[in-house]
Amino acid sequence: MATPDATAAFQQALLGDDPAALYDKAPCGYLSTTPDGTIVKVNETFLTWTGFVADELVGQRRLVDLLTPGGRIYHETHLAPMLLVLGQVKEIALEVVTADGARLPVLVNAVLDRSAEGEPRVVRVAVFDATERRRYEQELLLAKRRAEESERHAVQLAKALQQTLIPPTSPTIPGLQVAAAYRPAGAGDEVGGDFYDVFQIADGDWAVVLGDVCGKGVEAGVVTSLVRHTVRSLAVSEASPRDLLGQLNAVLLSEDPDRFCTVALLRLRRDAEGWQVTASSGGHPLPLLLRPGRPPTTFGEPGMIVGAFDPAYFSESTVRLGEGESLFLYTDGVPEARRDGELFGEERLLEALAAPGAPPDLIDRVLDQVLEFQRHHPRDDIALLAICASASP
Repeated sequence: MATPDATAAFQQALLGDDPAALYDKAPCGYLSTTPDGTIVKVNETFLTWTGFVADELVGQRRLVDLLTPGGRIYHETHLAPMLLVLGQVKEIALEVVTADGARLPVLVNAVLDRSAEGEPRVVRVAVFDATERRRYEQELLLAKRRAEESERHAVQLAKALQQTLIPPTSPTIPGLQVAAAYRPAGAGDEVGGDFYDVFQIADGDWAVVLGDVCGKGVEAGVVTSLVRHTVRSLAVSEASPRDLLGQLNAVLLSEDPDRFCTVALLRLRRDAEGWQVTASSGGHPLPLLLRPGRPPTTFGEPGMIVGAFDPAYFSESTVRLGEGESLFLYTDGVPEARRDGELFGEERLLEALAAPGAPPDLIDRVLDQVLEFQRHHPRDDIALLAICASASP
């Protein structure tokens, strides 16, 4: 970087129109070399920056001799050949070794002057102090590394948070077979909004919830956690899925009115005749009822999105689940899966569920077909859950 004195001298020389001073006091280093690189002329600015005196350089050293080992290699393999072919080089980043052994970051511009016969005659070199630029670049590189490390840490936290939102294994329920799956969108490095939970309330009394929180990321994960824990807490004292969704709606509106979700909530109670299922839906795709020998049908009535409206209204439906009959729950990542503008759709889903199978088989079949339809690059999260009434233990 040019010193204030050098800049002032250059400006004074410019006003006085002194060519020698303009050269010597320029705010950049000037060198002239022979075609082989031997220094034949150097200005005072370059000498001031590097600590050399003219007699140590002129006729004694080549420009390449002042460079670091890496710079010498680059000079011989790139700079010199390019200068010979193109006649000029611009903004070449190098380091000059000063008289005291320090390194001075510089940017080099050079032009090759030829004779009338086209023979190389002299190389004129302008050297610019790049100390501040190098410092800025290093700061940028350090900031980039910190950002990358922060991003890696955020991804790890996101994965850890996601694992807390999805049960690690399906519970063992006497008289019921349960299977579930969760497949995040993309590379799975962001917290998704889909979730499910299966938990016991009392002996022979279970709750099943599957839903989709608006948005993604940590904020969506916080809402997902709030929904799961609120449902678990309310289910202990609230027997009606419809009324439970109403209370959940009030909680979400009070906590974060900008976050809402869709929820399918089932209450399964076992009696002497088997399993009775009461279901309520809050803006979520209705569960599918699978009965051997019959096509899949929807079960329940649509309801309003949870956490979006006040007041909100939800309905409630009840069905008895006989032995071998199943309920299949899913998020909109299934029917809304896209490929070349085409949706996977409800029809493909019903076709996949038409063939009989135990809950694990149903889950695997649907998930495989949805992923294959998207060439294994899902754009949205996918959550699936299947429950089948089995023979009495």
